[in-house]
Amino acid sequence: MRLHTTIAATTAFLFASAIAANAALTQGTMLDGTINGNYSSNHAYAGQSVTVSNVRSDDGSGSVRNGTLYGYVYSVQKAGQGTPGKIRFRFTELVNGNGVRYTIDSRVTNVNVQTKNNAAKEAGGALAGMLVGNAIGKTLFGGSAGGAVGAAGGFLLAKNNRQDVNVTAGSYIQVEILSVTRRQS
Repeated sequence: MRLHTTIAATTAFLFASAIAANAALTQGTMLDGTINGNYSSNHAYAGQSVTVSNVRSDDGSGSVRNGTLYGYVYSVQKAGQGTPGKIRFRFTELVNGNGVRYTIDSRVTNVNVQTKNNAAKEAGGALAGMLVGNAIGKTLFGGSAGGAVGAAGGFLLAKNNRQDVNVTAGSYIQVEILSVTRRQS
């Protein structure tokens, strides 16, 4: 009799734990993990696959532990004159550490993005502008103000030239679940 009671209690506990874990994985659940590959707005392309490992729920509930997110690059904008580099990800599948699969819709709320410093480009632009402005000012107008005007123009042109963004392997990412459906095994 004790054996049946122990088995029934253990089964009920495991069943309740499974239900609680699944119930915690709902719309609004925030997941944290690390990107597995390198992505740049200069080289990435829409549809490129993306994987995130070490995924866990950030609320401490343990509803997701050691999971994997699968998705793709949703959109890319290469940096250029007046246009900043952008890269957007979308994730559509979550595999929990226990092997349970979910179809999800999600949005990225935080990702560790790196950009290059534009200071050297701005200084170079100012110098090049000064040289060109000085040469044109002396040749066409016989004055010396062309260098200052050219330096300002070169600096502003370089300042407006934006940098590409990079997301490197191992970067932190946070994803919010917008909808979730558990897949049947």
